[in-house]
Amino acid sequence: MSDTVLVVGGAGYIGSHAAQQLHDRGIVPVTFDNLGSGWRDFVRWGPFVHGDIRDGAAVRAALRKFRPKMVMHFAAKSLVGESMADPLRYWDNNVAGSLSLIAACVEVGVEHFVFSSTAAVYGEPESVPIAVDAPTVPVNPYGATKLAIERALSDVALRTQALGVTIFRYFNAAGADPQSRVGERHEPETHLIPNVLRAVSEGREFKMFGDDYATPDGTCVRDYIHVLDLVRAHAAVLDHPTAPGDVRTFNLGTGEGLSVKQVVDACRAVTKKPVDVKIEPRRPGDPATLVAGQTELARAALGWTPEHSDVETIVEHAWRWYRHELDRTR
Repeated sequence: MSDTVLVVGGAGYIGSHAAQQLHDRGIVPVTFDNLGSGWRDFVRWGPFVHGDIRDGAAVRAALRKFRPKMVMHFAAKSLVGESMADPLRYWDNNVAGSLSLIAACVEVGVEHFVFSSTAAVYGEPESVPIAVDAPTVPVNPYGATKLAIERALSDVALRTQALGVTIFRYFNAAGADPQSRVGERHEPETHLIPNVLRAVSEGREFKMFGDDYATPDGTCVRDYIHVLDLVRAHAAVLDHPTAPGDVRTFNLGTGEGLSVKQVVDACRAVTKKPVDVKIEPRRPGDPATLVAGQTELARAALGWTPEHSDVETIVEHAWRWYRHELDRTR
């Protein structure tokens, strides 16, 4: 494999961790990002190209300059609520932008493409844990746009027989680099654990959206996977690439679910601080339960297994990062 990977969206939360993981493996990560939701100080391990995936000329120029053997695509808008309020923005950025990126990869001759997808493609699952071949019926525009890109990649790989595609359907990415070099920094922050930790730190109520779901304690259940484990799976594709013309799809999760209340309890335990909870109405577009099934497929194909995804480790690393961010902004 080439010693260069183009990390599209590499200034964001997951992309920056992927760049760090690649660097640690001796691979040069080239970050391509428009900094719309990414951060320039997260680009620490390789060259940076400031560009937008909807600008095909800029993408082709970066590909021709660095000649990566693999492209990892993390660049997407990913807020469920925002996608419900402004679906056109999601179809423009996520789908139109991805089509521009894919077309550039085919034109320049990229051989391997790794796509950051989501469990949101399944919608409200018929059964849990969710198998990779479960029906894909997304209930929000975010999930619909990701599914559209998956289908486009499958068509392109099949018809061109030139591009090998690996699709990872993420469950809930969480945690941070344990050395606090990068971590979660979203504006606005919508993810559960950072918001609980912020409420703890500021001594205010944490808003819990819905306690009337059909789950054991009434709150949403999700499969939380440490961001380090996610990006280790991406790096493993370097050693186990998809053959040209083929498409592989994997669920990335632990196979175990945690409710919102259980995560809040873990935050209390790790921080040793109280968390006052205020129950708010459900958010539109939130399925009750999303837990990964068939995670053994990624383990068998990639030699991958989660190593950091117990909830205490996730919260400890997130808490460490949060305190690092407080120090940075003081």
